[in-house]
Amino acid sequence: MLDSNIQAQLKAYLERVQQPIELIASLDDRPASADVRELLEEIAALSDKVTVRLDGADERRPSFQVTRAGADMGVRFAAVPMGHEFTSLVLALLQAGGHPPKVEPDVIEQIRALEGDFVFETWMSLTCHNCPDVVQALNLMAVLNPRIRHVAIDGGLFQDEVEQRQIMAVPTVFLNGEFFESGRMELDQILAKVDTGAAARDAARLAKAEPYDMLVVGGGPAGAAAAVYAARKGIRTGIVAERFGGQTLDTLAIENYISVLETDGPKFAAALEAHVRAYDVDIMNHQQVQALEPAAQPGGMASVKLANGAVLQARSVVLAPGARWKNVGVPGEAEYRTKGVAYCPHCDGPLFKGRSVAVIGGGNSGVEAAIDLAGVVGHVTVIEFLDQLKADAVLVRKLHSLPNVTVHLNAQTLEITGDGSRVNGLRFKDRTSGVEQTVELAGVFVQIGLVPNTEFLRGTVELSRYGEIVIDARGATNVPGVFAAGDATTVPYKQIVIAAGDGAKAALAAFDHLIRTSAPA
Repeated sequence: MLDSNIQAQLKAYLERVQQPIELIASLDDRPASADVRELLEEIAALSDKVTVRLDGADERRPSFQVTRAGADMGVRFAAVPMGHEFTSLVLALLQAGGHPPKVEPDVIEQIRALEGDFVFETWMSLTCHNCPDVVQALNLMAVLNPRIRHVAIDGGLFQDEVEQRQIMAVPTVFLNGEFFESGRMELDQILAKVDTGAAARDAARLAKAEPYDMLVVGGGPAGAAAAVYAARKGIRTGIVAERFGGQTLDTLAIENYISVLETDGPKFAAALEAHVRAYDVDIMNHQQVQALEPAAQPGGMASVKLANGAVLQARSVVLAPGARWKNVGVPGEAEYRTKGVAYCPHCDGPLFKGRSVAVIGGGNSGVEAAIDLAGVVGHVTVIEFLDQLKADAVLVRKLHSLPNVTVHLNAQTLEITGDGSRVNGLRFKDRTSGVEQTVELAGVFVQIGLVPNTEFLRGTVELSRYGEIVIDARGATNVPGVFAAGDATTVPYKQIVIAAGDGAKAALAAFDHLIRTSAPA
């Protein structure tokens, strides 16, 4: 299962294990059970602190438990955790073996203090790059609190359960048998949902923050660059983000960020955050901004109101809220979201193995999604509103070379249909002839572009008719002391490298504003 390079790396990691670990397998006669056994025995051969038992009593087979010897930790994998989930397995081994996690002490205490019994089930796929964050967070909670149990389930191995639970997107988490959440989550987001007093404590803490010289709203490439450039000026800097990394968290491959030959979105997002943390910046992650109140007079304080009620003050503000996937806006889309309507082909594609799906959108993202899905699903139908595909020529040629792809041009999506519990088709109209057609489908992937996250700014700063923040060449808005950068602005070409450069430019312009209107603290 593990090649020599991975074995060498894993052996080095296992040297950090402080206490004996048991891997307790529950197996059957399926080939996946043989793979699980082979994987566990290879791991055990790398460390004298790891032993394997084959007497597990879990009804879900194949599966295995990771526990400290003599304990009963609630960490389980109903999977052969390779691919993106191999890191989740390595972390579970280290944490069960007593290696301290890279988590703030107050978060560890918060987990240990949770009252009640929590049984989490995470449905994931090994190709999902959003799933590991959820799996790793819940595994850590199960290691730290004996009343928390967690199992990570590969939907491809348990199709009957996928059908029964109507799992149509990953990651999907159930808590105590009931739906909990779907999509990417980080540890503090999960804790906020299960710890009812967390939001109030968080608001009280943030409300005590001293005013900032520069406050950055948004944690994507533009926001991260702005924060780094501001902190390097020696001024008091804060960054508030709904999720650090922004859209890059949903990007599988990044191959056009100059000087970085190739990386993936989650790694890039982690590098952004690590760079910001290397400076004296107050990072306020998983905070939603509700309103901006500009300074009443030049050199005064602007106020940023958060959804939890806290209000942050700053002498200058850099807005970098980014954008999100655009919805088609047709009947059935909202109703069947995560029930066949999906936005991440890399994450959710394996759930539709062998079945028919549609991709709405013929730009680069749509055509790339169709190409990716064609290797997994039975058939892909591409729906494009215009009379030609907008994607790069090399992608279009690749798409047309695939035997299981059908492309409909001049096609207007009218409705995503379903049986009340899941998607079963898509209805569209030929814009030339007016003829309507219905395609039977198991899933619909929406890939039609982005919409800026600027609703909270309406009536405060000037927005274009598309909702983008109107800025000048220096990143300045029409409000003194307020600057903007990234995909939420009127700058053309929404690219990571452009967003990062514009974030730096906005921070420099904001600093220039500060030194001309007030003395930085």
